[in-house]
Amino acid sequence: MAAIGLAGWVAPAARLVVCAAVPWYLCLWWFGTSTAPVAAALPSVLILRDDVFAAPRLALQRLLGVIVGVVLGVTVLHWLPAAPASFLVVLVCGCAGMYLLRHEGAPNQQVLITAVMIYATPTPGYPAARLVESAIGIAVVTLLGPLLWPPNPYREAAGGLEAYRTGLRARLERIAAGAASGRTVPTGPDPFALWHRPHELLVTLERRTGRTVLLPPRRPPAADTLRPRLRLAARTAPALLLLARELEVRELEAREREVGEREAREREVGDAAADPGAPPAPPDGAVLALAPVVEATARALDTALGGEDCAAPLRLARDLAAEHRAARPGRRDAVLRAGLDLTHEALTEHLAPPTV
Repeated sequence: MAAIGLAGWVAPAARLVVCAAVPWYLCLWWFGTSTAPVAAALPSVLILRDDVFAAPRLALQRLLGVIVGVVLGVTVLHWLPAAPASFLVVLVCGCAGMYLLRHEGAPNQQVLITAVMIYATPTPGYPAARLVESAIGIAVVTLLGPLLWPPNPYREAAGGLEAYRTGLRARLERIAAGAASGRTVPTGPDPFALWHRPHELLVTLERRTGRTVLLPPRRPPAADTLRPRLRLAARTAPALLLLARELEVRELEAREREVGEREAREREVGDAAADPGAPPAPPDGAVLALAPVVEATARALDTALGGEDCAAPLRLARDLAAEHRAARPGRRDAVLRAGLDLTHEALTEHLAPPTV
């Protein structure tokens, strides 16, 4: 486990070191902008993230922030004397520029950082050097960052799907065990992150592989089956969440009935201790009969998410659902089966995608 964690941060750390060192020495030995070109090394820290393919977009935002910050700092130094009041002007204008140039709700912090550094270093030639160094650092991060140890979004998505598959399997096992007793197992509320995870994985994969980069992400042979499995997981997650919520509603109703019946008996006998052997409320027959349908559906979905043929377990799940439907055709029972029916439809389309 420690080796896996070490390998997970070695490549990002090495990428950051290289993207900070290259522009530093370019500015120091080639362009001669200053003896300590800190501005050339900062973009690697401020731009490089887990999503390396976002570096070009972040780089453009940072460059625009540097330009606005340089203009702001030079303007304040030119028109106002170096005094506490002028520094307050830099802060206010820098914060305003941060939020005016925000992207997707995130402020452009480079505006304020650059403006404060320009104001704090009233040296002739420093604003131009700061602008050149920042541009060099941003260019290196943009061009070199995606080429150095590029991540494999397909592998990351496959790992996330396998983790979701494991969590889903455990959750459906608990649901089936609760249904087999006619009641739901009190395991607490469903973790919403589990049900939302497939959508996040699919969106992240599309975003990372849809960008035009210098080096396209590595595409494994199994990538052609990965997207359909992710789409299946994203389609079935809301349906299974509906099933879990409906079972929770049934459980709450059963508990309310038990409380109501116990209070009614207490009022009749006048003393709760006088009726110690009151039988518990009978299990919900619809939920009890749904247990094998849940188990078969879980088996079919797990097989499909693993990339295997799920035709046989899906056929069994649909047959069991049909038996449950024939035995309990009521509207409330139809709502109880709705999540499973939607899951069966998604699995059927996964096996035979509709032709356009």
